[in-house]
Amino acid sequence: MLSAYPAIFHKEDGSYWVEFPDLPGCQTVGESIGEVMEEAQEALGLYLASLIEDEEEINPASDIKSIIAEDDSFTSLVACDLTQYVRSAKAVKKTLTIPDWLNNMAEKNSINFSQTLQKALMEKLHIA
Repeated sequence: MLSAYPAIFHKEDGSYWVEFPDLPGCQTVGESIGEVMEEAQEALGLYLASLIEDEEEINPASDIKSIIAEDDSFTSLVACDLTQYVRSAKAVKKTLTIPDWLNNMAEKNSINFSQTLQKALMEKLHIA
């Protein structure tokens, strides 16, 4: 479950701090670009995981082009794999019904039903 959000990176007093405009309160710091990027990935993962586990609404990611950085700041996408952070990632079995013709076409094209449903649900819930 890969998620990506735009972030604003700020340089201040020789170190960096990052904020996620779509995720209020999600911020972190680091001494270098590499360190702050690692910290940003972890902050993003932990923030989203806490929303998922608390069954709270997740704000969709803005288009990075709409995020304006000021002065010496810059924007970048930060991505993280949520499977590393969500504790309740156990699989549950679901039964679903689809039209026969759609099932036949999907099977002929070797579509993985579970993977497709997971991806569609994450997109619908603004997680992916």
